Amino acid sequence: MLEGIKIVRPEEIEAKSFEMITDILGDRTFPPDQEGIVKRVIHTTADFDFADDLYFSEGAVEKAFAAIRSGSHVVTDTQMAAAGIRKASVAKYGGRVISYMGEETVASEAKDRQVTRSSVCMERGAADPNNRIFVVGNAPTALVRLVELIREGSFSPALVIGVPVGFVNVVESKTLLKDCGVPCIITEGRKGGSTVAAAIVNAILIMLEKDADTQGTER
Repeated sequence: MLEGIKIVRPEEIEAKSFEMITDILGDRTFPPDQEGIVKRVIHTTADFDFADDLYFSEGAVEKAFAAIRSGSHVVTDTQMAAAGIRKASVAKYGGRVISYMGEETVASEAKDRQVTRSSVCMERGAADPNNRIFVVGNAPTALVRLVELIREGSFSPALVIGVPVGFVNVVESKTLLKDCGVPCIITEGRKGGSTVAAAIVNAILIMLEKDADTQGTER
């Protein structure tokens, strides 16, 4: 065994990681509906700044629970975010995880209209009433287009997770979402990404499953 390396069984790694995160956070506390999300994002990124950088609109998690339970689909701006989400957990309630980025006509339409593919993907997602949760982890233009559609009254999502990463219009797009009046979870500042987006959705799904298990036990 290499010096300083402790062998941990695979099934123990995640539990040990969360123990370490809790220890490092120390006396920090979070609302019960947010704690699991904050810690899972830190677990995914090893970045404790997210303990301060995550913003939740009032009732955002509860609205996500209701949408998932009702069979809502989850639409992502990238295939990477879609790949990281627990699809079986969404499917349990009748929903799917969808990325329109792989559709052949998206690129051609975006080129013809001189817009980003992510913008076109959000338009296609908003056109289906079964798509109630939108997850943006990469493209600020996707978030901006969603806000435009919301303001136009084209649709009203149950939840938008807006955590694009980068520099150009990243902070501004998150501010637009925060101010547009729909339930949302965002990362303040420039940090975020597809892995953060997927971690937020997965944390919501895990909490929902635990809630279902608790209710089943109480019965």
